[in-house]
Parts: sequence; C-alpha cells; structure tokens
Amino acid sequence: MFTDRARRAGARDRLFIVGLVGRAGSGKSTVARALAAAGATVLDGDRIGHSVTDTDPDVRAALQREYGAGVYRADGALDRARVGARVFADPDALERLNRLVHPRILERIRARLAELRGSHASRGSPASLTVVVDAALMLDWGFERECDAVIAVISPEREQISRLMRARSWNETQARSRLGAQRTNEAFAEAADAVIDNRGAEESLAATARATLEGLRARAGLER
Repeated sequence: MFTDRARRAGARDRLFIVGLVGRAGSGKSTVARALAAAGATVLDGDRIGHSVTDTDPDVRAALQREYGAGVYRADGALDRARVGARVFADPDALERLNRLVHPRILERIRARLAELRGSHASRGSPASLTVVVDAALMLDWGFERECDAVIAVISPEREQISRLMRARSWNETQARSRLGAQRTNEAFAEAADAVIDNRGAEESLAATARATLEGLRARAGLER
C-alpha cells in the first residue's frame, strides 16, 4: 500500500488494520496504550496468547504432557516462567510450543477482526475503524500481509535490556538471551511502513505514536 512490502490490497471493509511490531523492551506496549487512548481498537497478541494457553483444552493437555500437571498453577494459569526457562534453552521445545500455540492465536485474532468488521458495518459509520494488532511475532506468521500498514518500535539495545530487567526481574544475561532470539531493530524497521524510535520520555513517545498513526491514515486517504 505504501511501499513494495506485502499488505492486504483494496480492502473495502472500513477497517484500517495496523500491525505493531518490535523487540521486547522497545516500548511497544506503551505505543499500543497511546494508540488505544487515541481511539484505536487494540488486539494484544500477548494477552490472546495467554488466553490460549490458559483456556484452550487441547493446548493445556499438550503442555501438561510435556511439562507435567504442575505447569498450571492453582489459579489455572500457566507457569510461564517455568515454560520460558525451558523453551529459551531448548530450540526444539520452543518450536513445539510455537506450532501448538501460534495457529490458535492467529485464529483468535482473525475471529476478533471479523467481529469488529461486522459490528462496524452494522453501525453504518462512513468512517474507518483503526485496529492495531500488537504482535511481535507477526512477521514470523506472515500476518503483515493481512494489515494495511505496519509500525515498528525500536530503541537502543541497552535501553531494551534495562527495561526488561526492571519489568520482568531478569538479570542482564537473561535479557540478552531473550533479545538474541528475536529479530534486530533493523529487521523490524525494514519490514515496516513507519518506524518509531523510542529514546525519550513516555509522554513524547505517546505523542509520536499518535502522530505516526495519523500520518499513516492520511497516506491511506483516510480522515483523521
């Protein structure tokens, strides 16, 4: 749509679907919150993934077979720290987890988009609805082809490490290990239609996020 990158073509459903990608600790969640505050509907890939692992009976059974019944806590939620420690040290275990969970996340994202498409059409509004799909693994899934535009959030790796250590109580080795398994800032930026460089205060990041979205909508010929 904006570049030679693959995007959905000629959509007439009055949804403006924006993919949001970036490394862990980049500030992607802050950008998502800013876009939600500006009126966008945000689909949180992490939250959907947690719902899949916590509520999908086939996924629960498969994870209990691999990790034991104790992999689910007394409240029914997956012990993500236990699974994470395993999969980031065992590429085969990570691949099994991804094959199990990712198709179900995509299925739920597409189902939610269909719901939004139907409800927006039923209201008869001539304005398009902005939907932000916040999913760091979107490019692995090829879901960017189902978006109208993609925003990448980047920041210096040292800042990503610092944020991860504060937010997740990881040590530096753990943070570097997780980041080492992800695409680089440059790879995310290359795949995007717009890039937000997060180096400042949260307030300026929110303003940049809103301006970036407005710019993408304008380039698509949509009202602000």
